[in-house]
This record gives sequence, structure tokens and C-alpha cells, in this order.
Amino acid sequence: MRIRSVTIGTNLGYPVREEHLASLDTFPVRARALFAEAGFEVQTVRLASQPFPEVVASSGPSAAVQYACQLEQRCRAIGIDYCSLGAVQAVEQDADLRYIDVIPEIIRQTESAFVSVLVADRQGGIHLEAIQRAAEAISQVAGLEKDGFGNLRLAVLANCGPGSPFFPASYHRGEGTAFSIATESADLAVEAFEGASGVAQARERLLLAVERTAHAIEDVSAELAAESGLQFRGIDFSLAPYPETARSIGSAVERLGVSAFGSSGTLFAVALMTRVLRDARYQRCGFSGIMLPVLEDEVLAQRSGEGLYGLDSLLLYSAVCGTGLDTVPLPGDVSVDELAAILLDVSTLAVVADKPLTARLMPIPDKQAGDLTDFDFGYFANGRVLAVRGRGARPILASGGCIPL
Repeated sequence: MRIRSVTIGTNLGYPVREEHLASLDTFPVRARALFAEAGFEVQTVRLASQPFPEVVASSGPSAAVQYACQLEQRCRAIGIDYCSLGAVQAVEQDADLRYIDVIPEIIRQTESAFVSVLVADRQGGIHLEAIQRAAEAISQVAGLEKDGFGNLRLAVLANCGPGSPFFPASYHRGEGTAFSIATESADLAVEAFEGASGVAQARERLLLAVERTAHAIEDVSAELAAESGLQFRGIDFSLAPYPETARSIGSAVERLGVSAFGSSGTLFAVALMTRVLRDARYQRCGFSGIMLPVLEDEVLAQRSGEGLYGLDSLLLYSAVCGTGLDTVPLPGDVSVDELAAILLDVSTLAVVADKPLTARLMPIPDKQAGDLTDFDFGYFANGRVLAVRGRGARPILASGGCIPL
């Protein structure tokens, strides 16, 4: 098991000055060292600010791109790998939706900055115009690079609060500076299920592995908090995968006894693993669920070409587990209307089920359903582009407003 990220949350100002992050100069090195001593590899150290429209409020949307570039530069200078600008809070009263419109330019002018849009929550309902604008942003970002890679750094959020250490959903709220931990722990499930005598033993083995590992992480985090003066906010112990069989959620589902990920029985397997994470005792934050990113999981990528699951299946699994539709490759000619309709369904499930969900949709230019993606990225396993229906819900989305459910 590895630590996907040690994520710092802090409040920033604009312009971003050196003193804003000066107290964090030594944090990335010490975090990596302390976790390494305990046997944990830290893949990345990241930073999330409060929502960027609040940071640049006095200057307006035109300042958002410069803010993103400044923050990226300052983070690089002190060894922070990625930064999140936080979420446009579209569900807030009188939210300025022009901040959604500048997102494609933020993605174009940066390399390691992530951004998101919160389009729905239980209090504010589902913001139809924000969904439409977010779909337009996804479509524009898809055209920035030949493989549509820019949408890796953009997510649409529904019912997601602050404090998650996983990008692109991460944003900060509250006084002071804190940190939290995101795990890459799908391999714990693979190991727990291998050779288990039945479902009950598999479940018990996974529960013990999660609690044992989480407590070890908590011990290191307490030491890091005492040394740095930063508050420890918890662990998002999501079973996130890495693109190899031994670290695949799809592999874990199949080791448990489902003949192939996506076939009948997958829903049960995903729900069982989610329940284990809920039952485990540790200081939690964020999603703490099962992540099913199509392009970050070797088995999911393989099964994507076998017709065993599609968008509807992934949304069904999200009802009992993790984060929604993540790194989903779509045809390059998918319409904005259909992207918006997909986002509408994700938002509906999040609000009605009262759970956090995200959508990270990746239209791939010049690719059609069934085509193999050709990303050259260490965290991706190339899979088949998933089919869409070529239909949307334009009259609903055109009506605008926030709709409670």
C-alpha cells in the first residue's frame, strides 16, 4: 500500500506572495521522510486552497488564470507536486458562474493545477445552468490536447464538502493550515481476498488490514503534526487503484468471486468493500470509499472493451460505493448536451442518496466508442472508449435555476 498524497489545506491571498507558503518550505521533505521511515511511500505532496473565486473576488474572474499560474509556481518552488484551486461553489446564492467559463484557460496555462465545480448539494439543490456551463468547459478542455488529457485536472462535484485529500475534488475551508492523507490501497483488498475461504473471511481480513494500516498512518501523522504545527484532519482511506493487476479494484472484485468485473455480482462486491471501510475504526475524512477510475485500473481498462459495463453500470456502483464517474473515456464527438445530461444524473444520485460524487469525464478527440486510448502516462492503463447514446436533456437544463430534490 502506498500513500497517494499528503494534502495540505490552507487559505491563500491574491497575488500569491512568497510569505503565504513560507511556513511550508520544509513540510514536503519531512512528510516523505517520516512516512518512509514507517514503510510508506509517499507518491505526491499536494496543496489545496479555499475556492479560487473567493481568493480573487476583489479582482474578478479575469484574475483567476494569473492566480493559478502564481500558485503553481510557488508550489513548485517548495517541492509541492500539485495544487488545487478549489471548487467554484455554484450552489451558493448569487454565485458568479463566469468563474466556470475561465476554467479551460486555467487548464491551458498550467501543468499541475487542478480545479473543480460544485454544481449540487443537499441544501442548494441541483444548479442546472452551472451543469450546462461545466459541460461546456469539459468540451473545451478536451480540445486543448490531442488526447483530451486536460480533463484529468477538472472535475464536477456534487454534494462534496471540503477537506478531501483526493484531487480534483480537494478544497479547503476553516481557519489555519491542516493536512490529510489519501491512500492508494486497492492492493490491500486484493491481498485480503486471495485465498480466503469465503466472503466472511475475506471481509474480516480486509477489515483488519485497513485498521492496522490506518493506525500506522495515524501514528506518523501525529508525529508530523507535532513537528510541523499543522493540524491532522484524517485519512481518506479509499481503495484507490494503480494500473497493475496487484493494485486493481477490478482484480479485488474478481478475487472475491465475481467472474469478471462488470458482470452480475459486481454491485455486491463493491458494496461489501465499502461497508468494510465504514466499519473500520480510524480518523476519516473525504470519500473513504471505493474508487473505480476506468483509466487508472488495469482490470477495469481491460473489461471496458468486453462490453461488461458502461456509464450506467458505473453510476449504479456509485450508489453503493465511491466517487462517481472517474477518468471515463468518452467519444471525442460527444455533445455538450449529453455531457450535461450525464452530469445531471450524477448530481441527482448524489443529492437523493446524500453522498459525495464526482464526474471526471474525458472526451478523447478523434476517438469513437470501442477505440483504444493511447495515453502515455504512468498512472493510466489504456482502455476502450465507452459508448454514449447521442442524446441529452436540453429542455431540462435550459430551464435554469436550482432545483431541490
